[in-house]
Amino acid sequence: MGTVVERNRVTISGDPSGRALVFAHGFGCDQTMWRHVTAEFERDHRVVLFDHVGAGRSDLSAYDPEKYASLEGYADDIVEICRELELCDVVLVGHSVGAMMAVLAHHRAPEVVGALVLIGPSPRYVDDGEYVGGFSRTDIAGLLDALDSNHLGWSAEMAPVIMGNADRPDLAAELTNSFCRTAPDIARQFARVTFLSDNRADLPGVAVPTLILQCSDDAIAPDVVGEYVHRCIPGSELVRLAATGHVPQLSAPEETAAAIRAFLDR
Repeated sequence: MGTVVERNRVTISGDPSGRALVFAHGFGCDQTMWRHVTAEFERDHRVVLFDHVGAGRSDLSAYDPEKYASLEGYADDIVEICRELELCDVVLVGHSVGAMMAVLAHHRAPEVVGALVLIGPSPRYVDDGEYVGGFSRTDIAGLLDALDSNHLGWSAEMAPVIMGNADRPDLAAELTNSFCRTAPDIARQFARVTFLSDNRADLPGVAVPTLILQCSDDAIAPDVVGEYVHRCIPGSELVRLAATGHVPQLSAPEETAAAIRAFLDR
């Protein structure tokens, strides 16, 4: 199977002596989605990118449906990458479901993780009593059924909704193409793991400095969810971006990078 570096197609750039930033992408994406943000940090940080198994240029033969039946399997990979590279005091930057993977990785290896940056995080997508996640059970069931029946059609329909920024169709096209590159069977399982997850109980135990970046008009993780994450993580900082949609690292990379930089420089 090879090493974790090969399995997750780990790439390293920047200053080897700088504090490490490890970027965890979300559903349907890969490490290339970070390319407009990472340039800001390469001059004084060690930048570590990777693809989740099943995404991008990862080793698809390493995909284990049992291991990746929960977000914990992905979190274990993040920890393994950090330990293989002998990193400490890492800043984990997680987008979307990658944000909850980062939270879980922190719980698994608190001696490795020194800070969290959570971009568009959601600990639970399905509404539950007084908790508002943004989707009803019926919404999620319909979303998953549509993905099961027509992966390419679902990708073409959902990517523009997730991206937002309707006046910039090139962004939606990039996200659509990324969704379509994922093997349909892996995409189906990853979608279920993502949209049926519930990590609310993991938030209060976060014990490192945490930045939450909340976009405007985010159809996947609305403002009320960002506020919930902020309330539940002790001492966290919530920054509302002017960026719209759910993928600010593509739609507003300068604003995203500046917010992360301000957090790191405190």
